[in-house]
Amino acid sequence: MAHIVIDRNKCKGCYFCIEFCPKNIIKISLMYNNTGYFPAEFISEQAEECNGCKTCAVMCPDVAIEVYK
Repeated sequence: MAHIVIDRNKCKGCYFCIEFCPKNIIKISLMYNNTGYFPAEFISEQAEECNGCKTCAVMCPDVAIEVYK
């Protein structure tokens, strides 16, 4: 089973990961990070749906996402 880890403090809220995730398992956090942005976050309740495609990590301009298989 794959999963992703998003570094909340690196994320600047471009939300490319949300837009391009084929499984729609990333959302906008309700809490802001240390730099004042609302970062993206992995929906842990849907973790089993992640196939580890790495699209989110490739699209992230801030290199804030790591994918584990």
